[in-house]
Amino acid sequence: MPDKLTKKGGRCPLCKAPSVTEFAPFCSRGCRDRDLLGWLGENYRIAGRSTEEDELQKSSDYGLDSTGE
Repeated sequence: MPDKLTKKGGRCPLCKAPSVTEFAPFCSRGCRDRDLLGWLGENYRIAGRSTEEDELQKSSDYGLDSTGE
């Protein structure tokens, strides 16, 4: 049975094992699922501009009103 390693010689971004075509760019279902759980659990974030709503939430977290007083 031929090996299903990717031809590019890529490595799994989580454990650095050789990638497998079926789970590319990961080496296994386990690494693929761990990565998905990281996104679903908000462990990974994409930087972006904060919105006014975000700023209001931050100020209320500190007991401040919307004017910052």
